[in-house]
Amino acid sequence: MVEGRPPKKEEVARVLDYLPYGHVADSKSYQKHPLVQAIGEANFVLVELTPKDGIVPQVAARVYIGIGERDVIDHVNRRIAYAELSNAAKAELPFAIGTIIEENEPRFVKFFNEAGPITTRMHALELLPGIGKKLMWAVINEKKKGPFKSLKDVSERVKGLHNPEKLLAKRIEEELMDEKVKYRVFTSEPRRPPQR
Repeated sequence: MVEGRPPKKEEVARVLDYLPYGHVADSKSYQKHPLVQAIGEANFVLVELTPKDGIVPQVAARVYIGIGERDVIDHVNRRIAYAELSNAAKAELPFAIGTIIEENEPRFVKFFNEAGPITTRMHALELLPGIGKKLMWAVINEKKKGPFKSLKDVSERVKGLHNPEKLLAKRIEEELMDEKVKYRVFTSEPRRPPQR
């Protein structure tokens, strides 16, 4: 993450897909268990979960995955990569990201208010798709007049910057799809497989 602070642990996730018979590629066809693919709300970590017996989580539902008693999820199996998501989970991902942004708007407004240079030639704002030098300077000049209060305020004050929530969602999705992305603004580093 660009800010340099330690990431928060995921406590709540959004269900992307429910797989009643587990992984299709799993060779143990006689022992298939239901699985849930989800995305964490704090760091957009993709996770594989096992639901409690007899519970079928609905797609887009918020589920508690933190430490302590869980009502829907039995346990967190592991972190997964974007490539491991089912097609249905990949299709649901943009909607889940959009919902997380909408429900945590102050966190993303803070990005516009606090974003700074990453290098001498690149600013964090330029990592958002569609923001070049011109829009970057427009955002910087507007925030000098006073902090942004909402994403709507960003789009109203910065001419040419429409739907900032869509730019944020696209950037988050890009960070999830590309495990080798150079700068991470919103997502955690993917867990590397152990060296053999």
